[in-house]
Amino acid sequence: MSDVDFIIVGAGSAGCVLADRLSAGGRHSVLLLEAGGSDLNFWIWVPIGYGKAFYDRRINWMYMTEPDPGLGGRPSYWPRGKVLGGSSSINAMVYIRGQHQDFEDWKAMGNPGWGWDDVLPYFRKAETNDAGADAWRGGEGPLHVATMARDLHPLCQTYLAAGEQAGLARNPDFNGADQEGVGLYQNTAKGGFRMSAARAYLHPARGRANLRVETRAHATRILFEGRRAVGVEYRRKGRLHVARAGREVILAAGAVNSPHLLQLSGVGPGALLAERGVAVLHDLPGVGRHLQDHLGLDYLYRSKVPTLNQQLGPLHGKLWHGLRYVLARRGPLSLGVNQGGGFFRTRPELARPNMQLFFSPVSYTKAPPGKRPLMSPDPFPGFLLGIQPTRPTSRGHLELRSADPFAPPAIHPNYLSTNHDLQEMLEGARFLREMAATPAFASVIEAEIRPGPHVQSEEDLIADIRARSGTVFHPVSTCRMGPDPSVDVVDARLRVHGLAGLRVVDASIFPTVTSGNTNAPAIMVGEKGADMILEDHAEGSA
Repeated sequence: MSDVDFIIVGAGSAGCVLADRLSAGGRHSVLLLEAGGSDLNFWIWVPIGYGKAFYDRRINWMYMTEPDPGLGGRPSYWPRGKVLGGSSSINAMVYIRGQHQDFEDWKAMGNPGWGWDDVLPYFRKAETNDAGADAWRGGEGPLHVATMARDLHPLCQTYLAAGEQAGLARNPDFNGADQEGVGLYQNTAKGGFRMSAARAYLHPARGRANLRVETRAHATRILFEGRRAVGVEYRRKGRLHVARAGREVILAAGAVNSPHLLQLSGVGPGALLAERGVAVLHDLPGVGRHLQDHLGLDYLYRSKVPTLNQQLGPLHGKLWHGLRYVLARRGPLSLGVNQGGGFFRTRPELARPNMQLFFSPVSYTKAPPGKRPLMSPDPFPGFLLGIQPTRPTSRGHLELRSADPFAPPAIHPNYLSTNHDLQEMLEGARFLREMAATPAFASVIEAEIRPGPHVQSEEDLIADIRARSGTVFHPVSTCRMGPDPSVDVVDARLRVHGLAGLRVVDASIFPTVTSGNTNAPAIMVGEKGADMILEDHAEGSA
């Protein structure tokens, strides 16, 4: 039994921020519970090492969804970080905040204080950008954001030229005044190492006497007295532990585990919980609902010119670039594979971009099941172009399978369940071929490998989309923020509707998925959530 002011469940992107900010100053005692272990792992810190983390059960929840009708009955593999830093320790490190209008949409959905002008200060507070601070970018935050241009493959310049020839403007900063255009991604990295939320926020705070971090601590239940959360039950090293929170229990376990823990604790759709053998404490229908995720599609090309395949494939290439990385933290091992990017409108009448672009100067056509061989690409030169619609309209859900806290939840993404989403995937796929036909790319493309030139009709394109498209690993909204307890889970201050002493502060609270990668906005939610909590527990406050 232990007593602290705040218990945080989950040391992921938002949880590490909370642990740092709530323990700063020494006024509050904080217990951070993480089901996984330490992030002191070579393959976590080396940027390209996320291929090794992709299927490593020691640091990854390795979820599988239920078979999905929209994908032809295929299940989807969902890696989620089970380690200090959470998914920020195993992701591809692309730093994208989203469009300004995304957050205006959040505010319009009944969430005051979450518009663009409200969240921009928290993005800037979090960040040190190596390009320097300006009106949009931060220069003094713990999270380092790096420009990778000096080590990018030369084909990135071909990609940029092709984008301009396809009608896209060059954009030097997707996180600046405007997101639209073609350009190069920035990564959360510093000195050639991954800049996870654990590295940025948690490690500098670990020496504080008022912060305790428990790893291998699997939360099994939130404890309540009446309708107030007062603690957390968790298992560690085979023993059951109980920790009590004098002020609040804060869930930061992510879009899968936060709603799952709520349901295991009797908070969620009442009929579902009763059916699964869980005593209903609080019937809150929105828990686990409104699930959104980005779905992507890649087109693979055989190249006439060398790509990263020729650098990383041969043994001598592995040795040379491994030595270069060890000695100088330079070269392809210091990068993620998504080097070029962009955002565009598939139809001119749209008010803002609805599609994200990816370019990787590397290809993997024969990855064996259960492996993501980033250091073993195809033996021939190849690269990929990819798209993802930024604001899908399909909605899924997740639910506990039983009262067993160690049984993974049943995840139903419901991909491509609206005609809108299917049509946008079609538009994105057609744009990839338009881009590949530009003079810049035509000069270096030998052949389209996948789906292949035989796939031309709309019927065949749709069949290919259903057969090959896959998650881009951005699940959100399963504890959606909003004012209506009949459908939403937390209010605009991230307090769980109808309960006291309980908040959710992670990507599960997003009212809608942001237009792009979700790690940056998850960290922003951690920053803003921490400020709200500290305000609510300031001396003299109620």
